[in-house]
Amino acid sequence: MIVSSIDKNGYPHSSCKDIVKIDSSGEIYLIDVYRGVTSKNIVDNPHISISAVDEHKFTGYCLKGKARMIQDGIINQEIIKTWEDNITARLAKRLLKNLVQDKGQGHHPEASLPQPKQLIVLEVEEIVDLAPYHLKKAI
Repeated sequence: MIVSSIDKNGYPHSSCKDIVKIDSSGEIYLIDVYRGVTSKNIVDNPHISISAVDEHKFTGYCLKGKARMIQDGIINQEIIKTWEDNITARLAKRLLKNLVQDKGQGHHPEASLPQPKQLIVLEVEEIVDLAPYHLKKAI
């Protein structure tokens, strides 16, 4: 997922984050492993958006709302376990894809990610369908 926050000068800052939970109340939980620019921006201005697209299906969504931070000592262990399972699944998928395509890639970025530093919790206030209008109309 691409998370966009707003910096102190009013410009967007985008970074990749991993969704680990979506609950029925409309909150989305994202892992932040670095505690960098995004977290500072959220403290200063909680308005963020999450964008996800499928370029093959020509669809996507932008979820907008306000975020809050949960620090590493308070993150639920179930969330940490879900994140670890996601990382393991990505590593396995990459490894299998490399074997099938006979591409010997020795670098697996997921394996070197640090433990999560904090959790970003987004309360979704608006959902924007990014699919072009004429394609939605045809369906």
